[in-house]
Order: sequence, then structure tokens, then C-alpha cells
Amino acid sequence: MAPSEDQQQAHRPGVFKQKNKGHKHGKHRTKGEIGRENKGRVAVMALTKKQRREFKKLDRRHKATQLRRNKKEMVLNEKRRLGSKDGPPHLVTVVALHADVDTGAVTRLLRAEGAGGLVREDQGVSGAKDSFGMVLPRFKQRFIFHRPDPSDLHSLLDVAKIADSLIFVLDPTVGWDSYGEYCLSCLFAQGLPTHALVCQGVSALAVKKRSDCRRSLSKLVESRFPDARLFPLDSDQDATVLMRHLGAQKQRRLGFRSRRANLLAQRVAFTPNPTTEGAPTGLGTLQVSGYVRGRPMQVNRLVHIVGHGDFQLSQIDAPEDPLPIQATAPRPAKPGREGEVEMMDGGHGDGAAVRVLMKAQPAKRESLQAEAEVDPMDGEQTWPTEEELQEAEEKQKKRVMKVPKGTSEYQAAWILNDEQDNGDEEEEDESCDDDDDDDAVDMMDDGDEIDSQDAGSGCGSGDEEEEEEEEELNSTDHGGVDQRYDETIDPAEEEDGLKRYREARSHVMFPDEIDTPIDKAAKTRFQRYRGLKSFRTSPWDPMENLPLNYSRIFQFQSFERTRRRVLAESNEEEEGVMVGWYVTLHVLDVPPSVLESVQQGRPLVLVSLLPHEQKMSVMHMLVRRHPSNTEPIKSKEELVFQCGFRRFRAYPIFSQHTSADKHKMERFLRDDAPTVVSVYAPITFPTAGVLLFKQRDNGMQDLVATGSLLSCDPQRVVLKRTVVSGHPFKINRRSATVRYMFFNREDILWFKPVELRTKWGRRGHIKEALGTHGHMKCVFDNQLKSQDTVLMNLYKRVYPRWTYDPYVPLPLPWVKQEQEVDMSEIDME
Repeated sequence: MAPSEDQQQAHRPGVFKQKNKGHKHGKHRTKGEIGRENKGRVAVMALTKKQRREFKKLDRRHKATQLRRNKKEMVLNEKRRLGSKDGPPHLVTVVALHADVDTGAVTRLLRAEGAGGLVREDQGVSGAKDSFGMVLPRFKQRFIFHRPDPSDLHSLLDVAKIADSLIFVLDPTVGWDSYGEYCLSCLFAQGLPTHALVCQGVSALAVKKRSDCRRSLSKLVESRFPDARLFPLDSDQDATVLMRHLGAQKQRRLGFRSRRANLLAQRVAFTPNPTTEGAPTGLGTLQVSGYVRGRPMQVNRLVHIVGHGDFQLSQIDAPEDPLPIQATAPRPAKPGREGEVEMMDGGHGDGAAVRVLMKAQPAKRESLQAEAEVDPMDGEQTWPTEEELQEAEEKQKKRVMKVPKGTSEYQAAWILNDEQDNGDEEEEDESCDDDDDDDAVDMMDDGDEIDSQDAGSGCGSGDEEEEEEEEELNSTDHGGVDQRYDETIDPAEEEDGLKRYREARSHVMFPDEIDTPIDKAAKTRFQRYRGLKSFRTSPWDPMENLPLNYSRIFQFQSFERTRRRVLAESNEEEEGVMVGWYVTLHVLDVPPSVLESVQQGRPLVLVSLLPHEQKMSVMHMLVRRHPSNTEPIKSKEELVFQCGFRRFRAYPIFSQHTSADKHKMERFLRDDAPTVVSVYAPITFPTAGVLLFKQRDNGMQDLVATGSLLSCDPQRVVLKRTVVSGHPFKINRRSATVRYMFFNREDILWFKPVELRTKWGRRGHIKEALGTHGHMKCVFDNQLKSQDTVLMNLYKRVYPRWTYDPYVPLPLPWVKQEQEVDMSEIDME
């Protein structure tokens, strides 16, 4: 039944329908109101944004599949290229983690005929004793094996920075010793590449003991290498299995080396520069041959020779590949560079023709300038005005003094007042007193010796003879053992260690507290300090009162934005010498010490620097103290740094790692929290591992801390806190009389605006000075306790010292620190 016309007509409200008031929503329109006003019109930006954002489900799935496929192909290409004819040889470093293992036996087994490789003895690392190249036609791969000196830690770390794989040789019973643990700590902190664990001597055990030995060794290894596989290496078959594993295993990507071109020298030649007037003598051109790794190498970029400094390149040659998998045709010239292709003698002694790939262009070559040019007159005070000169003359005229009769004005100008004479004498007396105080402190450290001497001075001669006879009898019993033990101890080092230990313990008990000097005004002693209402929120201008060294460094407007841009440009570069090519680099103005280092058997590693990485700035590194080091490390103490590929010495300052705009300086390296280390050093773009060593007096280096590079920011404010303490003398309800904080009325009035605090959490301020001996009335937010201490925090900004030194002396071989004494030689009776 169809509805009628009245039923089809909608209901309309009458005039008496209730109308409620609209909601007061803050005068903003809803999405519905905006849509009704636009009447279907859509803005262009919104339209394009919606189209770009909204994809169909199938399209999103296809896009994700394509990205995943491209990334997988890129990883597979890098893996296939390593060790093949299109990539560099697989660089393998053999590392011994125990003093009883024989790494020479490992390399002899790998180069044996049973492994199936063709060995080239002359294609190893330049200067190394046990280094060789190998071609495996069966796997169509090529390797370079290198066995560094286990006692030279710097050489081991330098080779591990660019090695593709590490072979750790373990002891079948204990795994590794203390020195092996020390090496592993350094390698893990620096960045551990792909590795394999090898153990020899398992097959020589009984059949029943082999499984137990492998099981116990696997448990020992799990602490450092949770998912590692243990390879036995006692036969040619084991060597073949290891070689197949090295060529097929997944490679670890290390950021600091994958973003920079690097090269390990296989041949080195040195040509001295012709002698000219005004030029430094002894420098020359170093010709370094090797395979390019990491990224394509540019001839106009600077190169850094690890341990020796930054240098420029003149040209890059392309000699014949000395380790080919199979005979290949000569590499064709790059299009557009026909003018640079020249044939010349390679300088290798065999008369082979070498093709010049690239020559440096002086207009495009980067400069070696590391410091900014400083204008000594920049910021100099202007010439005084006439008013200032007139005021100075008036002050000079007001000077009244008694002079003998007949003395001219010129002669009177050279006569000093008695007050000035007395002042100079007082200053000399004060300096003498300071020296006496220092001597007194040194004498207090040896207080036992002083007491014994004083006690002995009053004794008779007969008592002294009896004591000497008793000492001689006692010394004959233990003299031999004690003398041998004392030979291993340096008295000066022991005294210095005791002094640093006492300072660290005092800092833990009374952090940042110092005593106010009595003979010197506090406003003079703390004239560079200021008080802060709140360390977190109070302002501090980072450009205020900068030191002169800040005019020598470089600064970025945004270091993070510059880092992203530089790394993105380096990833997009496809010109230059490609990865895997065997080339010869001509390095200009190299000192002969580099060649001497190679002749002594140390590896030579070259790294191509990114833009700006030769310039000096303030670098900050986030480190954590290594558990093996327990000695107190003081701020502004000399340390040896390993930051990425660089190695240098400097005197850093320590500070807290917070997200605020001000950071408190730490006087000692903390054990329980990460610490930021600040130092003047060349710019390095993160990421990069950081190792801190402390060099002993005997030449050995101890690992102090490990971490990573944080940032480059000269405007990072580091504040040194100094706490001045006082004792409440009289306590009222909210006020108290405090003494021993200051010792004169002028100092109290000078520091009156600074806020006070107590160790028990009270806050207050100075109200007035009482008398002239340093007593003052203070008001607090609550009543003090009698055992409380009143404190005043003062702050000043500190900067690192300009002590950057790129030349680090080689450390002595590492030895065990604990000296064992044979107790059987001691006569206990």
C-alpha cells in the first residue's frame, strides 16, 4: 500500500519549539562547521597531502617489498664483492689471546697446500714478518693474512680498525689470560669486526676428554661471545672449513670506517724532496700501495696516517693488481679523464708501466689549515679619549710625597713611597709563606719519618748502636726478598698515588668544599666566581669572557645538520678511485719517521678525511670508567686518546652528562656514572669509538675508560663549583649567627646577595655582618640544627687546556701488574 502525500511530507517544527543556547566552545570552529562553510572546497596543500599519504593496501605492500628487495640486494652485493675480483681481498688478522698459544702454527696451517690456496708471500702487509696473500680458485676468493705483534697494542688496534675478519686463537683449557682480556676490552670498545674463534690442540687430547674440553671452553666463551662458533684447527680439513666460513660469514658494519676510504699499505717507498731554501729539510713524498676499502677515494681530500698526522695527496696511480684471481684485461680508462692518463714507471723496481688515475687540483684540494687565523688586534681596546687622559693627569698631580730639597719633578717620579715599599715586602713575604706552606704539606705526607727523626735525636749513642744491631739482624732474615720486591716499586710513583688517593677520598667526603683563606680577601680569591639562584634555570651567557684559544678553533652553527649533510654527500659520491682497486697514493711532505715505523714492522694505515675533519674545535666524548682501573683519575691530567682513527695526547676536563644548558665539572672521573670528557682536538663526525689510556712513568699504558664520541660544541658550558662552608655559632628560631665562612666584614658584604644552603636542606641568605672578624647574621626558612653546616655555592666556567699532541710514544709491552712473591723464601721464624 503506497503512502499518501501527507505521510510523505516531512515534519516541520512550529514557532513554539524550544531553542537552547549554543555551547561556549572558545570561539573555534568544529570540523563540521568548517566543512559546511567551505561547501566541498578543499585546499591544494590538503589535497596533495592526502593523495600522497593515502595509498591502497596493495600499493603499500608493493612498496615495502621493493624497499626490502633493494636493501637485500645491496647487502648481498657488498658480501659478494669482498674477496672477489671486483672487491678488495679479504683482510684477516690473527690475534693470540693467550701467551701459550702459537699463532705462527695457525698461519702455517692456513698457508699449507692442504688448504687448497695459492700463496703469495710478497703480497702481505708492508713491513710485517708473517703476512702473506692467498688465492682460493676453488671458492673464487682471495685473502690477505696478517699476524701483528701481540705485545704492540697500538698496532693491533690499528689493523683491527680496517680488518674484515679477526681470528682469535684460544687456549684449550682457560680460553684467554689477563692480557687477552685486556685486548678484548679495547677491541670491543673500539668496534669489533667479524670474528672467528679458533682452538688448537683439542685433537691431541683423549677421545673421552674432547667433548668435556669443548663444553667447558664454550661456557668460558659465552661471556664475551654468546653466539660464536668454536672452530678446531689441527688438520688441513679444519683449515678448509675455516676458510669457507671466513669467506661466507656475515660482515659487521662499523660506521666510522664504512663512511671513509681507508687503505692498508702493502708496499711503501720514500722519495726525499729536493733541497730548496726556506723549505723544511727531511720531508719527502711517500708512495703507498694497497687496496681501497670503505668508500671511493678522492685525490683532493686530505689523508690521515694513523699515528703520524694529516697530509695532502699529489696523485693516484693504478699499478697492476698483484693478487688477481685470474688473468684479466687491463682496466679501461674512466670517460672524461683522457688528459690525466699517463704511462710512467711504477717505481717498484720491475719497470712495470703504471697508469695515472687522478691528479690533485690545487684550486680544489683541501687545505691543511687546522687553526683559525688569529688577529691580535681584534678586540683590542681603543685609544683613550681626551677626558680619560685628563683624569689620569689629575690623579698623578694629586700624588703628594716628601722628597729631599733640590729634587726635580722627573727625579721625584722615580722615588717610591714607603707604603709601596712595604706593600712589595708584604707580597714577597706572602709568596715566601706560600712556599713554606707547600713545604709543610709535603713534610706532613712524610710525617712518620719526621717523628722518628725527632725521637732519635734525643736518645743516647748507646741506644742507637743497639737499635742498629737489631735492624741489621732483622734485615739479614728478609733482606733478599724485600730488596727484590722494592726494586719493582717506584717511590715517586707511590707518593704521587698516595696524594691522589687522599684527594679523591677528601672529594668524596666533602665534595667541592675548600677552606676560605685567612690571609687573603675572599672576594680576591674568588673574584672569577659568581653565585646562581638555581643551577638549572639561572642564565649563563655561553659567549661571555671566552679565552684566547677560542679564537683559534672552528664552530658550526648546527653541528648535527652539518654532520648529516657531509655524510649524505659522501654516500652519494661515485667519482674517484673505486673500492677494490689496487692503487698507489703519493703523499706529500711526509717526515722520514713514517718510513722508519714501517721498517720496524708496524702496519701503516691511511684514512681519507671527510670535509672539516682536519680543523680544531672542542670535542666532547661520553665515556664510562673501565672496571679494571681503580686509581683516581683527576681532571686536567694527561691521557692518551683513541678516537676513531686518531690517536693523540691531551689534558681533558670532566663534566656531568645531563640535558641541561649548564653542566657541573667533575674533579675526578666517576665510577658509578658516565662522564663527558672535553678536549681541544680535530673535528671528527660521529659515530666513533673512544678509548682513554693513562701512561705510567715506566712507559706502559693502562686502559682507563671507554665510550663513544658525543658532539662538537664549543658553547657547551662547564661550570666548576666551589663550596665555602661555615659553622652556626648561635641558633635562634629562624636566624643564626654563622662564623668561619669569612674572616672580614668586606667579604660578607661582597657575597651578601648569594643564597645560602645547609647540608640538611635549609635555605637562607645573609642579613648583616656582625663585627669585623667574619661573624654574620643569616636568616633561613626553618630552624637550624646544631650539627648542621652552612654552605655557599660559587661557580665559574672552565675550559680545556690547549695541549693537543698528535705524536704518542709507543707503549712498552703489557705485563701483569701484580708482583708475586715466593713466600717459601721468607723465614717465618
